[in-house]
Amino acid sequence: MKTLAAALCCCILASCAGPKNGAYSFQILTTNDVHGTFFDSTYVGGNVKKSLMAVKRTVDSVRTAVGKENVILIDAGDILQGDNAAYYFNYVDTVTSHVYPRMAKYMGYDAVTVGNHDIETGHKVYDRVARDLESYGIPFLAGNAIRNDNGKPYFSVYTILKRRGVRIAILGFDNANISNWLSERLWSGMKFENLMDIVQKDVDKVVAKEKPDVVIVSVHSATGSGDGSQLESQGLDLMKTLRGVDFLICSHDHKPVVIPSDTLCLINAGSHCRYVGHGVISLTVEKRKVASKELSCELIPVDRYKIDPEMEKEFHDDYLAVKDFTTREVGELMVDLGTREAYTGMSHYLNLIHTLSISCSPAQISFAAPLTFNGFVRKGKLIYNDLFTIYPFENQIYVVRMTGQEIKDYLEASYDRWINTVDSPAGHVLKIADRDDARTGQKSWSFIERAYNFDSAGGLVYTVDVTKPRGSRIDIQSMAGGQPFDTGKEYKVAMTSYRASGGGGLMKEAGIDTGKIEERIVETYPEFRDLLYNYLKDNVSIDPAVIGDPVRIGHWEFIPEEIVKPAMEKDMRLLFPGRR
Repeated sequence: MKTLAAALCCCILASCAGPKNGAYSFQILTTNDVHGTFFDSTYVGGNVKKSLMAVKRTVDSVRTAVGKENVILIDAGDILQGDNAAYYFNYVDTVTSHVYPRMAKYMGYDAVTVGNHDIETGHKVYDRVARDLESYGIPFLAGNAIRNDNGKPYFSVYTILKRRGVRIAILGFDNANISNWLSERLWSGMKFENLMDIVQKDVDKVVAKEKPDVVIVSVHSATGSGDGSQLESQGLDLMKTLRGVDFLICSHDHKPVVIPSDTLCLINAGSHCRYVGHGVISLTVEKRKVASKELSCELIPVDRYKIDPEMEKEFHDDYLAVKDFTTREVGELMVDLGTREAYTGMSHYLNLIHTLSISCSPAQISFAAPLTFNGFVRKGKLIYNDLFTIYPFENQIYVVRMTGQEIKDYLEASYDRWINTVDSPAGHVLKIADRDDARTGQKSWSFIERAYNFDSAGGLVYTVDVTKPRGSRIDIQSMAGGQPFDTGKEYKVAMTSYRASGGGGLMKEAGIDTGKIEERIVETYPEFRDLLYNYLKDNVSIDPAVIGDPVRIGHWEFIPEEIVKPAMEKDMRLLFPGRR
């Protein structure tokens, strides 16, 4: 018995001593910002899109080449929002096991990171997904989401993989800026720590406890500029400071990039399954310790047409359920809706958004922006799929108290992101630039700021003078019904939960502390898409005469026309050189 005990002790010590001497190589494959692109179909029109079906084929090609045990597959978050499939299993069919955890298991993910849009789905959804993932042995990681009641992480912090005797640690963290985008109701019971304050500490704890040979950190944070100025974009900030980490996986900004280094490689695979991030780490082990490491990284383009046929077959019933839901008729559209028209003045698209927002009692005014750069829905029969084009996000509507002065300051801030001050038609009235698009790699004219922060107001009559600087551009003449507008009076304003929580920074620029926004909220409504669906059930059609009623939504325009019209036409030709 003593001999047996001694032998067991030797075995245990040997297993703890590290991998056997020799050379090892591991392939780290990454995805991020999948945004619900689970299936390769657009559900209508027969179009094929990049999807997890194609990612599976790409990943398996690497597994076949180097051996499954040498491949680590990680996702860096923002999975549960952005496509009909995610919406359907988040909110419509909540009885069937959610499709994403089943897909993650089928694809062989080793770890999944929580993203801000995953949190946006609410506790019922992401708690359910976390449980399902964990039941398949896949951790849902967010080490900086800290519980308020006991100070412990709400999600898992890390996982340890053991491959051929090599110990691989994967740590995951969510975006630190969530409280400035999402209502606390969606992340109740926790807070999100700054990544610069917590990631290195957690890495040090894991290294001390687990003694890993390889360390991978996955953050749902943008690559950023590395100057420490952006809470939502801390990738390069971390890359400059992290110690003891081999790979840093970034995400969130949808900009594919790799930054190689001898000691730490950064990988950001972009979004929507366009690329698979690919890192390689080669180890030399001597005396059961890692004596040297070599790192490299790249992006592997995903071919949308090359999918895993077995995966398609496995999830075909799920696909049909989503397709049946999203292709059912919901009403009629009596006019084309396009977001590009919203950049030049009032548009049918934003008239619809404002009409529905102001109908949220007791709202008197609404703020809204175009939510896709060039979204378009043609008039005719509407199916549920069209509602995703009209409104792609799961934003709730909040009715918030604001003073007249705060409303004017808000609009001044919004239009300052949108337009320049010009004194002749020769200038660019829109804030655009001819530059490389980091998301596509192609040079083109684009807005300098993000168009989904170009809020206009419904319920007011006002003008925007492009010849004047910020602070004096907006002239509010009256309320939509002709009543006087008073900067000293308080009004009820409908806006998205994203905006009310601080998203885009417009509320802050209006002097409002969004950390105390609950004190200003007087009413909340469901997601906007639900409001739109209910409107169609009640009214059957979207009529331009109804949604454009000036008594309800007011009127606004850029002035003076002799400068605005030719300058705007020129800028729009640069932004949209082709015809629809």
